[in-house]
Amino acid sequence: MIEFLLNHLTYPYIFLAMLLESTVVPIPSELIVAPAAYHAAAGYQDVFIIVLLATLGADCGATINYLVARIYGRPVIYRFANSKWGRMCLLNQEKVERSEHYFDKHGVVATLTGRLVPVIRHLISLPAGLARMNYWKFLLYTTIGAGVWHSILAALGWYFHSVMSEEEMEQLLDRSHHYLVAAVLLAIAAVVVYYIFKSRQKTSNESNDK
Repeated sequence: MIEFLLNHLTYPYIFLAMLLESTVVPIPSELIVAPAAYHAAAGYQDVFIIVLLATLGADCGATINYLVARIYGRPVIYRFANSKWGRMCLLNQEKVERSEHYFDKHGVVATLTGRLVPVIRHLISLPAGLARMNYWKFLLYTTIGAGVWHSILAALGWYFHSVMSEEEMEQLLDRSHHYLVAAVLLAIAAVVVYYIFKSRQKTSNESNDK
């Protein structure tokens, strides 16, 4: 996985990964853009194209969220957030409500500033769609916010190349990767335990009714 990140971060993969990251798929942009910029500093890629494609990917992913929220509304969003698939994506109703609260508090500019806030970043497009925010304004703010965020990550990756060997970079990503995998596995385990508990509780209630 880590070798792949460092040696196979092609332009199409960067675009696709950031598209997914801006929907509900838990792909940390830190593990995509920064390593890609690290290799760009070595002359393998163009760091400006990396930032451009990452931002375009984020725009497409955010647009998907925006349209789903605008067309189908809150009931569908909450139903998915509370489903097993939502939980497998590390999503829940509380996170969606937190993004709505952030949007209500900061207004339409939240679609710009929200791109820089963890957890809120990939969900802020949902309340924008629910509020039926003007799409072109939404796209402009999303582009600026995502562009700034990806530029920061790219600058970090470029800097790491000047102070860190590829082996050290692999070790750093390996540690981060293990934390990510652990978080996903814990989330999946929690979902399994929850549904086992609910199933047994339902069976118990049905037995008591008899």
